[in-house]
Amino acid sequence: MAEAALKLPSLADIDALPAGMKGEIIEGVLYTMTRPRAHHQRMDGAVIKKVGAPFDDGLGGPGGWWILPEPGIELPMSPEFSPDVAGWRRERLPALPKDQAITVVPDWICEILSPSTRRYDLTIKKPYYARIGVRHLWLVDLEARILSVLRLEQGLWVDLGTFADETDARMEPFDAVAFDVHEWWDGLE
Repeated sequence: MAEAALKLPSLADIDALPAGMKGEIIEGVLYTMTRPRAHHQRMDGAVIKKVGAPFDDGLGGPGGWWILPEPGIELPMSPEFSPDVAGWRRERLPALPKDQAITVVPDWICEILSPSTRRYDLTIKKPYYARIGVRHLWLVDLEARILSVLRLEQGLWVDLGTFADETDARMEPFDAVAFDVHEWWDGLE
């Protein structure tokens, strides 16, 4: 008896998920979770606003980046994954695709660690980002109110610092601008 061929998950599997659920396919495995809750989304917005203004929009900073919330990214064996926030240097991604997923590995990713995503973000996504060559990773821990900044070196994550209440933090790859990390926690009570 011949074994049935293994069916890899597809975008159709993600589209078929119930309302309130989101999915990602990473290295041939479909992962599902509930949509982010209010504090998670609020932090997404804070990161996009704080990083996006100087680096995407060029307001008070050097510009030169695309900063996007939950972008759909397609890579071989990962036809859909979506970090909380991701950024690409415009020299590597000169224009955003209009009607297709992005197929270029991000230069920077920020994941918001909430109770429902912490384990997944740390045990599945963090090592995956190293395997595909994401250069910089920020992990925002909502419960601890800390931001960990990591850089990929020779396939391993190097901890560049942990930030919580600093009012003049310079964090790679956006160290051309100082950030008031303390104010990022406003509204999370």
